[in-house]
Amino acid sequence: MKKILFIVLITALTFGGYLAYTTVDSKTAIVTAAKAKIYDATIYVAGHGGHFAKADVTIDPNNADDPIKVKELDKIDIGDTKSHKTHDARIDSNDSSVMFWSTYQLDPNGKQHIGKSDLKTGKVLLDIAMDPDKRSNGGEKKMPIYCASGQSKDNYMPVFMGTEAYVDVFGKKDLKHKHRVFISDLGYKPGTYMFAHGVNNNKMDKFLLNITMKGEDGKMNGKVDFVLVDLKELDKGKFKEIKRATYAGEPGKTIAFRLYFSRDDKMVFQSAADRFWLLDGNTLAKLDEKMSTGGENHDAMPTPDGKYALLTVRNGGVQACDIEGKPILKEGKNVNITDGQINLYDVDAKKLIGKNASVCFGCHKGMGQGDKTAILCGIDAIYKK
Repeated sequence: MKKILFIVLITALTFGGYLAYTTVDSKTAIVTAAKAKIYDATIYVAGHGGHFAKADVTIDPNNADDPIKVKELDKIDIGDTKSHKTHDARIDSNDSSVMFWSTYQLDPNGKQHIGKSDLKTGKVLLDIAMDPDKRSNGGEKKMPIYCASGQSKDNYMPVFMGTEAYVDVFGKKDLKHKHRVFISDLGYKPGTYMFAHGVNNNKMDKFLLNITMKGEDGKMNGKVDFVLVDLKELDKGKFKEIKRATYAGEPGKTIAFRLYFSRDDKMVFQSAADRFWLLDGNTLAKLDEKMSTGGENHDAMPTPDGKYALLTVRNGGVQACDIEGKPILKEGKNVNITDGQINLYDVDAKKLIGKNASVCFGCHKGMGQGDKTAILCGIDAIYKK
């Protein structure tokens, strides 16, 4: 009898302790899931207008419908629309007040640009104009040029995305050009691939390249090669391969763009146009795949703790408006534009959360530019502690 009473007592104490950490109303005992962390950040999103959208955002994963709120929207100019279309945002790992950038298209004088800006003042610190390499894009003066980039402690490394693709190595201090390393050194012949992108890991001992491949018909076949190389060797102007993997999507639609490592380097967040890939940072094994929602995915940046990721999305189905917010019509029909938006991905749940948040349309509409397409690409961010 004493043994039975002892068991009942222990059970009661255990259940009581459980209820002490459970939300209970007058009718039902309900276990309340722990709330997810709320993040505040300033994000910098590259655009074709010669500027970066600067957005102060709150990211609340607990809000399943509307997790990303844009509190304030501004921009940082690096040049004009004709000369400084950009895809590339790269905040200096040594100094978060400095952001490096590169241009996606040649300026009217046939030059490609790399530069750096002061994020506190918005001023351009350096803007270097260069002649295009005769080996790239068939020696013709056309886009695309730079898109993705990486860095080491001392060097900034934009990746030329066209053919022949290469990684440039510039000194961070003065943007002096040190090396140009062509991916042909890894066995990729011109004509066999469409685009190349890459990024460093956070330990700064590796650099991951992706190459969007072509089939025998000369069209993108949906396959993407991933090549992990030694960053210290790349700093010296050489490729030293560590590992390689290939994944396939849909021909003509799956295109690998910009990517990020998680801060602990255990995961890779890869944008791929019609989808998003989550990869193992060491083995390159595929951990998840999600189809893009509401547009084309061009970058994927994890939160500092690696629990979520911000995906940049080009949404081509947004109704154009005038400065007063009234719909713009053409021959009595709605006019759609491409808007730059951000989507949230939950790493643990392996799912996309809620609707996209616009980081372009608000300013374009406010400046009477609501009928103009706003094309984003790369993202970088400073998170508030």
